[in-house]
Amino acid sequence: MKKLILLAAASALATPVLAAPTAPAAPDAARLKASVERLVSFGTRHTLSSATDPRRGIGAARAWGKAEFEKIGKGCGGCLSVETVADRFTGPRAPDGVEVVDVLAIQKGTGDPNEVVIVAGHIDSRVTDVMNISSDAPGANDNASGTALVIEAARVLAGQKFNGTIVYALLSGEEQGLWGGKLLASTAKARGWHVRAMLNNDIVGNTVGQNGQVVADRVRVFSEGIRAGDDAKANLTRRAIGGEDDGPSRALAKAIDGIAQADPKIGLEVLAVRRFDRFGRGGDHSPFLDLGFPAVRFSVGIENYDRQHQDLRTENGRVYGDTVDGMDFPYLAKVTALNVATLRRLADAPAAPATVSLDGALSMDTRVFWDAVPGATAYKVYWRRADKQDWSDSRVVTGATQTVLKDIVVDDHFIGVAAVAKDGAESLVTFGGMAPRK
Repeated sequence: MKKLILLAAASALATPVLAAPTAPAAPDAARLKASVERLVSFGTRHTLSSATDPRRGIGAARAWGKAEFEKIGKGCGGCLSVETVADRFTGPRAPDGVEVVDVLAIQKGTGDPNEVVIVAGHIDSRVTDVMNISSDAPGANDNASGTALVIEAARVLAGQKFNGTIVYALLSGEEQGLWGGKLLASTAKARGWHVRAMLNNDIVGNTVGQNGQVVADRVRVFSEGIRAGDDAKANLTRRAIGGEDDGPSRALAKAIDGIAQADPKIGLEVLAVRRFDRFGRGGDHSPFLDLGFPAVRFSVGIENYDRQHQDLRTENGRVYGDTVDGMDFPYLAKVTALNVATLRRLADAPAAPATVSLDGALSMDTRVFWDAVPGATAYKVYWRRADKQDWSDSRVVTGATQTVLKDIVVDDHFIGVAAVAKDGAESLVTFGGMAPRK
C-alpha cells in the first residue's frame, strides 16, 4: 500500500490511523527469547499431554503462563485479573475427549468493561503425527512465539489506563481443532463482551523462509472480506452496497496497516492479505469470525515448513523441527510492538458506530448519518472513489451524527465513519450502507 501522510486538516490523503502513542514502552527481545525457551523446556505442549505433571506437558506450560500473568498483575497493583476457562471437547484428534483450558488475564477498562480488545496466541504444540503426545514437540515458533508475544504485551501495557478492556489470552487445543479459540469466542458471547478486535498471533517469530529468503521487515495480517457470521440476507446487502472489502475485520486489517505506517519505529510493513487465513488453513480467530466479531491473524512474512509440525530430525543434511535456533527475536519484538500499538489505540478509542447509512440516490450530494457512540467527542467521515481501496478524504464532525457531502456522488464513492475520543484516538471505520426506506 502507498505511504500515508497524516494530516491534521479535515481532508487527509490517508488510510485512517489512530492517534500516535506517547512514549510507549518497547517490547524486549531478550524477554521474548526467555519466554520461548521456557515454553520449549516443557518438552511437549500437546493438548493431550499431561495436565498434572509439574515439569512436562500442557498443564505445566499453562501453569507457567498463568504464573507469569499473576506476577505482572502483582507488579501493577492488581491491574490484571487472572483466570482460566475450560470445557471438554471431543473430535477425531481427541476421540476420548480432552479438557481444553484457556488462561486469561483481563485488564479492565475505565469505561464499559464489556468493550473488549483481545490479543491471543495458542500455547499447544505438536510434531508430525498430530496424535503423538510423547515425543518432544518444542513448538518454538508454532506457537511459543505467539504465547510469548501475548505475555510481553501484558508486561508492556500493564498499569496503563484505557477506556476499553484488554484481554490477554493463552489458548489450548488449536492443533486439535481450534478448540481454545472456540472456547474463548463462546466465553466472550456468554459474558456479553462487545469485541472490538481479536488479534490472533500464530507463527510470528521467524524471518528465514523455506527457500532461504530472509524477510525481516514484513508481517502478514489476514482478514476476511465477506463475513463468515453474516446470513444470506446480510451477504446480499453487502453485495448491493459494494462492501466486500470493508467489513469489520478488513477495516481492522487496514487500521493495523495504517498504524504501522504512522510509526516507522515499529519497522514493519504490513502485508494486508485479503483472505481470512493462509490458503486452505485456519487459526484461532476463525471461531470469532463465525460469531461475527472482528478478528485477524498475524503471521510471519515468510514461512519455513520444515520447522512446522515436524519430528525433530536431520535428513540428508536438512534440519527439521520447530526449535529456538530457527527464530529471530528482534523481529518478534517488532511484531509484538505492532500488536501493542494496536491494542493501545483500540482500547483508548470509543466503539465503532453500530451503523452508518447513506442517502444520495439520484443526487449530486450524499447525506451520511450514523448511530451515536458513548464516549465519542467527534466523528470522522471518510470517503474514497469507488475504484480505490484506501480512504482518500475525511471530514471531522462535532455535535452531530450526520453530515452532507456536497458534490460527492454516492454511486461513485465509498463512505464510512469512525468515532473519535477526546485525545484523538479513532475507532475502526464502519462502512456506509443504504438508508432504510421510509
